[in-house]
Amino acid sequence: MSRSKTSGKWLREHFDDVYVQRAKDEGWRSRAVYKLLEINDKDALIKPGMTVLDLGAAPGGWSQMAARLVGDHGLVIASDILEMDPIPGVKFLQGDFREDAVYQQLLELVGKRPVDLVICDMAPNMSGVNAVDQPRAMYLGELALDMVKQVLKKNGDFLVKVFQGEGSQEYRKDLQQNFAKVITRKPAASRPRSKEVYLLGKGFRGS
Repeated sequence: MSRSKTSGKWLREHFDDVYVQRAKDEGWRSRAVYKLLEINDKDALIKPGMTVLDLGAAPGGWSQMAARLVGDHGLVIASDILEMDPIPGVKFLQGDFREDAVYQQLLELVGKRPVDLVICDMAPNMSGVNAVDQPRAMYLGELALDMVKQVLKKNGDFLVKVFQGEGSQEYRKDLQQNFAKVITRKPAASRPRSKEVYLLGKGFRGS
């Protein structure tokens, strides 16, 4: 009984959510686009002509927004374990980049093109058990940072979702070692009860 009540509450919250309705009305693939939009408005991350790498891209809201902002002379490279419908201006690779073969394919897709910005809204499949979910989430963040060190150009930027909890402070310190400045953002579209925040590394020091 309690489970169905909880499910009902989530569904009500989801469909009453102003951002869900707004995304539907404005043709975006997910409400998450408004998180990126708010951060981009504050921090001017995405500019015309840029190359942007979007990790954990499906269903594609962030890639949609990035492709629009980089314009015809820019490029968005996106990757996810899930399928994603094509988006103009976006090169998409489906696969689990925790697997070395997929990781290498992604590096090949980037090639010698200098990446200006890496964005990562990845989250693991949540079990509801924090002792399981938190390490999984931090592992994805570590993998994203490893990719950043491979492809991001010097002075480039990195935006990543992190769940506050065990390992998140250490992860922030790791970012501080690799970037000139690290900023924490909690966009209005991020549900208040969620432990998610976004860490923005500005000015990659280079590997």
